[in-house]
Amino acid sequence: MGARYDLPEADAFTRTYWDAAARGVLLLRHCGTCDRVHHYPREFCPRCWSEDVSWSPATGRATLHTWSVVHRNDLPPFKDRTPYVAAVVDLAEGPRLMTEIVDCAHEDLRAGLELDAVFPGGVPKFRPRGTTSAVGGE
Repeated sequence: MGARYDLPEADAFTRTYWDAAARGVLLLRHCGTCDRVHHYPREFCPRCWSEDVSWSPATGRATLHTWSVVHRNDLPPFKDRTPYVAAVVDLAEGPRLMTEIVDCAHEDLRAGLELDAVFPGGVPKFRPRGTTSAVGGE
């Protein structure tokens, strides 16, 4: 099998994030100086540049900001998963996150759709709030 382009490569800094995701918990970075959260994980606050940042659990709630239904992707293993929904969601805590939408018919996608995080294979993805299908995993 060739290289996998869908699996995260945890390093010493991001291992905490990926270990939490494997347990079904979405973490954000919280700044102790300006009291704001940010994502993607950084060792400093991108707003005030403070290094007083720590991991903080998120609610896992979000709304759909924008999306694209991907019909063609030749990289393994995406080729076998098309079509899929690549999306940007607004987390309840404020930051935006690039992700995948699961357990949702493409025609039901709309801006502002309320979503909940799921963690198939330890990777944060989102599905419509109240969905109980196991396709997205938990």
